[in-house]
Amino acid sequence: MVMLLFGCSVPQIPIPSVPTYQPTTTVPQRLEAIQKYIRELQYNHTGTQFFEIKKSRPLTALMDIAKEMTREALPIKCLEAVILGIYLTNNMPGVERFPLSFKSQFSGNHFHHIVLGVHSGGRFGALGMSRREDLMFKPLEFRTLMDLVQEFDGAYRGYWHTLRKVKIGQYVSHDPHSVEQIEWKHSILDVDRLTKEELRKELERHTRDMRLKIGKPAPPSPTKDRRNSMGSPHRVPSSPIRRISRVERRYD
Repeated sequence: MVMLLFGCSVPQIPIPSVPTYQPTTTVPQRLEAIQKYIRELQYNHTGTQFFEIKKSRPLTALMDIAKEMTREALPIKCLEAVILGIYLTNNMPGVERFPLSFKSQFSGNHFHHIVLGVHSGGRFGALGMSRREDLMFKPLEFRTLMDLVQEFDGAYRGYWHTLRKVKIGQYVSHDPHSVEQIEWKHSILDVDRLTKEELRKELERHTRDMRLKIGKPAPPSPTKDRRNSMGSPHRVPSSPIRRISRVERRYD
């Protein structure tokens, strides 16, 4: 199908397809396919946030927003990419997901960014969206959380940014109907105030904390009627689209 614009035929932009896999597709290959899909949605340069993400919402509500993202196929930024990454990896029980956010400084200004950390088969990696290629996807090849954080730190240094803080959340439930809230910042580390060895120990402690959570039972999911009564979190005509404040700086 084409549309006519001033007498010219212009092909419609194809909508990215949600990745599907064969049973033999490996976890690293699936993560790469998910990252490719996120990239195809493209980075949102408009200054308008198309999807309202409230971190305090229960996981089930955030997953509804992720479904909306796949239907709308609009450009996204880093926080939306994290929610979408969780949604697209929910059916991968062997992959643990956790929020990993950064605060950097450049020329007197602070910048915030977030990716979805992933852990599987004893290796760490990341999914995400950024204007910078090396500040989003990281293949599943980092032996420790320290190695992964140092990889991002090196990328920031390449842009003359100083990494100030790293915030790491807990593993996120694979139950799309869970009423749990995502724990966005279980550990807050002042990178510029810690020695390399102190940072390593803190990240090792956090890794142990995440492993302990796996053994803890999650609260039961709500019934269908209760989920319906929670209301839709989707972007609707009556909901104003939030514009990014000039004060809010994101390096994503």
